Amino acid sequence: MTDAAMTRESLAQALTRVGQGDRSAFEAVYRATSAKLMGVALRILHDRALAEDVVQETYVAVWNRAGSFDPGRASPITWLVTIARNRAIDRLRSAPMRVRTTPVEDAVDLADDATPADARVEAADDARRLNGCLDELEARTRGAIRTAFFEGVTYEEVAERTSAPLGTVKSWIRRGLIKLRECLER
Repeated sequence: MTDAAMTRESLAQALTRVGQGDRSAFEAVYRATSAKLMGVALRILHDRALAEDVVQETYVAVWNRAGSFDPGRASPITWLVTIARNRAIDRLRSAPMRVRTTPVEDAVDLADDATPADARVEAADDARRLNGCLDELEARTRGAIRTAFFEGVTYEEVAERTSAPLGTVKSWIRRGLIKLRECLER
């Protein structure tokens, strides 16, 4: 026999002895199966206190009904899990429906990470105004400013891209920024 079959058989024998009132056999059954039965109850109930109550009820039932255990009909662990599962489902059905929501009054304290609507409207308005002012600039100045500030490119790279001297690019950008500020202040 394999170790698993021996464990199954020894558990079946322990349950038979529990049916005869053997407390040490009951303790052995409990030590061998309580973690598994607690897992079954927790998975169904999602509440540790309720699951502990169900496991206790399960072992009371095992103590009272172990004499009816038939190893020919089910494995010992299947028999035990069935009792625990049925008890947990019964507890779930009999428990009043618990609402797991927060009262609406507590919503004041909830953080909202979204940008406020007024800030979004203001940012959209600023972007519209900026684009309108940029459109008033010469094409090369507008392109140099967009490249430098919107793409994060250095003045040297702008000069390389436009094949213009660095000093000229700096002048375009400086004069363009002055005109932008004047336009945005209107």
